[in-house]
Amino acid sequence: MLSTGLPQGAVPKLERPGPLRDRVYEALLELITTRALQPGQHLVESELAGHLGVSRQPVREALQRLNTDGWVDLRPAQGAFVHEPTEEEADQLLTVRTLLEAEAARLAAANASSAGIAVLQELCAEGEKAVAADDVDGAVAMNARFHAKIMDLAGNAVLAELAAQVDRRVRWYYTPIARQRGRQSWIEHRELIAAIADRDEQRATRLMRDHTEHTRRSYHERGES
Repeated sequence: MLSTGLPQGAVPKLERPGPLRDRVYEALLELITTRALQPGQHLVESELAGHLGVSRQPVREALQRLNTDGWVDLRPAQGAFVHEPTEEEADQLLTVRTLLEAEAARLAAANASSAGIAVLQELCAEGEKAVAADDVDGAVAMNARFHAKIMDLAGNAVLAELAAQVDRRVRWYYTPIARQRGRQSWIEHRELIAAIADRDEQRATRLMRDHTEHTRRSYHERGES
């Protein structure tokens, strides 16, 4: 097994359209976001190139870009390593996420259609199934889709753009606590749907603020007995 230690089936297929360096960047970013590549893990250009079926040049370019974007640390004479977020970094990002998501919940309560609410209910049901099956990757993916749908129902393009900038890092921080949050997270989602369906902007705001605060606190408490 190669030292990058990627799980079986974890490497995404590179789509053909678009510059190769961009496709390699997206593939590596997905591996980092899902923690197939763990924080602190050494990234060897030749091995990553072999996994992705490309030459080392686009991998090198992608690692440079990932370094600029804060996902990878390039250390002199040592190489590239997946960035290890500090507690302060995580806290700052999750705090900003709370502000964005709480406003999105308020706007969704004001604007959501019955069809939009039905989609939230479907996503919640799928998330609950993933939790019941102990499918962590599935639960993380459905959690991201659920929150993205609330952002969509909010109907504010600027808010959605800001949320998109932090979305992948939120997924990165959420993955290691998804099992810990488990069913409780989806109970909170159900409560949010009810508030949105009732057009209760204040309750939706409060519930979303509490929900994201629970996630922030769980991240800081991860691994504690």
